[in-house]
Amino acid sequence: MQTANANPLVTITVRHESVTDALREHAQRKIEGLHLDYPRIIEAKVILDVQKNRHIAEIILFCANHITIEAHTEGADMYSALDTTADKIARRMRKHKTRLLKKNRPHRNESIRYLEESYFTEDVLDHPQESEQDPVPYIVHPENYQIRTMYKEDAVMELELSDRPFVLYRSARRGCLTIVYRRKDGEFASLDIDG
Repeated sequence: MQTANANPLVTITVRHESVTDALREHAQRKIEGLHLDYPRIIEAKVILDVQKNRHIAEIILFCANHITIEAHTEGADMYSALDTTADKIARRMRKHKTRLLKKNRPHRNESIRYLEESYFTEDVLDHPQESEQDPVPYIVHPENYQIRTMYKEDAVMELELSDRPFVLYRSARRGCLTIVYRRKDGEFASLDIDG
């Protein structure tokens, strides 16, 4: 991280008043005190103006990547106006850095990693020390299942025509999720899920 800008050229212009050495040093210290690593300051212009007892300080920063940041403030005296303007400039520099970080941040979908799942039988959990080899997982085949709205008679017919052990559907009569499955004795049974 850059802790100080690489001696940017600072031009101080005072209008309607003579510049003092103390005011020039104060402006120089404020510009050098901007300790952000982005955007890098190449040149800075400080314009100090006095108009009918109004003290106006304006700072214009010419930064890398063609970024220009400017701010101006009116204060009770020139030192307070310069301090407030330097604070505004620092906030605007942080805003540019935040925008850059958000733009380069990976999207949420790219940062999620999907791990391959393995399924093991209960024997592996009961006796982990007995086997000298790594346990062999059994395969689970993922399937997409579309839930359709139908009557119970249609679900039973679909279960008879398919090799699936059950049919999950939304009941056209009651609007709840229902499972129709074949019992061990060969008959059909239904179970309401959100009844």
